Amino acid sequence: MSTRLPGKGPTPWKKQPYGGYYQNRTPEHDPFLAEVGPGTPMGEYMRRFWHPVCMSEELTDVPRYIRILGEELVAFRDRSGRVGVLALHCTHRGASLEYGLVQQRGIMCCYHGIVWDVDGSCLEIPFPEGQEHEGERIRGRAWQPAYKAFERHGLVFAYMGPPEEEPPFPEWDGDWGLGPGDEMVPYSNFYPCNWLQVQDNAADQYHHIPLHSTAVVPGHEQGTTFGEAGAAPYEVRPDLQFFRVHGGKAMAWTSSRRVDDEKIFIRVNYQFLPNGSFHSYLFEDGSKRNHFSRTHMFRWVVPVDDENCIMFGWRMFGSHCDPRGVGKKHLVGFEKMDFLEGQCGMRRPERLQYGQGELPPIPKHHRERTAYRDAQHAPGDYEAVTSSRKVAVHALEHLLPFDGGVTMFRQLLRLVIDGKSPGATPEAWRDWLANGPPNSYCSGNVLVIPRAPTMAEEIERRREVAKRVLEATTESDTLQGEARKQFMRDRLAAIEATYAPELAEA
Repeated sequence: MSTRLPGKGPTPWKKQPYGGYYQNRTPEHDPFLAEVGPGTPMGEYMRRFWHPVCMSEELTDVPRYIRILGEELVAFRDRSGRVGVLALHCTHRGASLEYGLVQQRGIMCCYHGIVWDVDGSCLEIPFPEGQEHEGERIRGRAWQPAYKAFERHGLVFAYMGPPEEEPPFPEWDGDWGLGPGDEMVPYSNFYPCNWLQVQDNAADQYHHIPLHSTAVVPGHEQGTTFGEAGAAPYEVRPDLQFFRVHGGKAMAWTSSRRVDDEKIFIRVNYQFLPNGSFHSYLFEDGSKRNHFSRTHMFRWVVPVDDENCIMFGWRMFGSHCDPRGVGKKHLVGFEKMDFLEGQCGMRRPERLQYGQGELPPIPKHHRERTAYRDAQHAPGDYEAVTSSRKVAVHALEHLLPFDGGVTMFRQLLRLVIDGKSPGATPEAWRDWLANGPPNSYCSGNVLVIPRAPTMAEEIERRREVAKRVLEATTESDTLQGEARKQFMRDRLAAIEATYAPELAEA
């Protein structure tokens, strides 16, 4: 019988030609951040927040099996319209409630007809005729494990923590940054990997350059209008800065690009504990001056278990959040996303190279092979993230300066779970949310800022402008709605006037 040597710890990069033998053992992943089951540090922290657990469209006339935070559950909408999220196995004899019968009120186990309400209470135990009183006596003591749930804009949310610690649901920015007539369209994308590496991808703004602007094989570019600052998609490398905000509950990061000699683009995204993020306008081309445009996409990365997760969220559509009208609403939904191939595991049929119109009856294995080759030609976020092992091994990473967002967010998580970040505890979150809708830092800004005389001065100018945008956003945090938007527009105009006095005179 062979004996496997223990894995080695982290090692720095070193010059070692053909040195694979010295690096051929894989250390364990970081259980502190990666594992989310009941009783784990991260799992217990996550359970103190509301999470999406499925899409509303998944709740039909039959129950829906789901697995969230390592727990097997069943979600359903009873015929009165109420949503329930219960433990999968009936507490009577363990039959799965995914085969239950949805009732006018609650769900009935298919095995013996016991009916459970959405709060877990027992509505009926069908005892034989003449013994109903015995059924009533037991019914009052019978309970099915349940979690509080509700629907919002096409997503089903559940709270899986202690009922006495339930936080308010955060109504971000009061209006989620939407303008009149704008719409929130739900989506969900499954990722067969640990939740944190998908969340890390949101904080990794530098991957846009190679992953979204090139193709491995020339001629297979991801044809799209997705791009920023008037350049071809992501050819202009961003200057990135990362800021801890809201008492350690979140971080904001700025991505600064020069549009042309007169304009600069400052994108501000916002990522909050434990697993959410705001993304500003994805299709800003920088052609027009633009102050404090708001959210274009909002998402949570929800663990299924330690090796799988689901990205749930809303894409915003409408004239205010997508003034160019680039988004394609019909391509957003269950296992769908409209911008860039490779955002989810299901490549769109038109990319499978079988011509126009409907696909012929192609054998499943051939379709899968073709989609795989397509992904190899032009990989996307899905391929990059899921290929970083089922659970990423941080000890094998060699992080670079532009990975600052990944480093900071992991640090925020570690600090709060270690008990060293009082401003980000579940109690601190509940107190913060009790004071009203929280504000995000998310915004897109095209400012009239002329190019500096030298590259060194230009870099300093981009960073200084970005910091001033963040400072103004922090000052606006006590305001809501239009008052906040007007405050930001005034402050951004003042920043422009510092570098372009003619704007102030005009």
